[in-house]
Amino acid sequence: MTINVKFEYNTLCRKVLCEQLDAMGFTYTLLGTGEVDFKQTPSSAQMLVLSEKLSAYGIEIISNQQTALVQRIKDAVTLVVNGAEEAQKYNVSTYLSEKLDYSYAYLSNLFSEITHTSIENFVILKKIDVAKTLIIENNLTLTEIAYKLNYSSVAHLSTQFKKTTGLTPSSFQKIIKKRKEKAIDRD
Repeated sequence: MTINVKFEYNTLCRKVLCEQLDAMGFTYTLLGTGEVDFKQTPSSAQMLVLSEKLSAYGIEIISNQQTALVQRIKDAVTLVVNGAEEAQKYNVSTYLSEKLDYSYAYLSNLFSEITHTSIENFVILKKIDVAKTLIIENNLTLTEIAYKLNYSSVAHLSTQFKKTTGLTPSSFQKIIKKRKEKAIDRD
């Protein structure tokens, strides 16, 4: 028997992080996604143990401040793309500047320097990932998906989808539908 599950990465990571921090007896506050504020600075030995425990779950402690800021940019973009209500009020550049308290030019240059791609391209990739998930998991029309992801039109979504995946959204939907039918036939 096969089951399909859906999970939220941020929720899962926060839970694992809290469990590990609690198990080690730390007093802390989680600041948004991916940031922990310790009430007392942990020792090097404690940080090493914490790092080892978290790495078992694929969670890495980032020590380089620029790399940490790039991760914060990625997390903020994920919130925007996933439709966080607060983030939907702004365009991406304004949201990032206000949330991270840096100019967008600085954030954009840093992001490109570290990741070798632009924030704009990262936004497109995240949107297409969400679009694929919505096609797979929901019975939404392409119009509904385009609206949900703040595309100006289905044509704009389709163009970016094809450019990114090599398939049109309609072709992708047909492939997913066939896979689901084959899975049902096997059961």
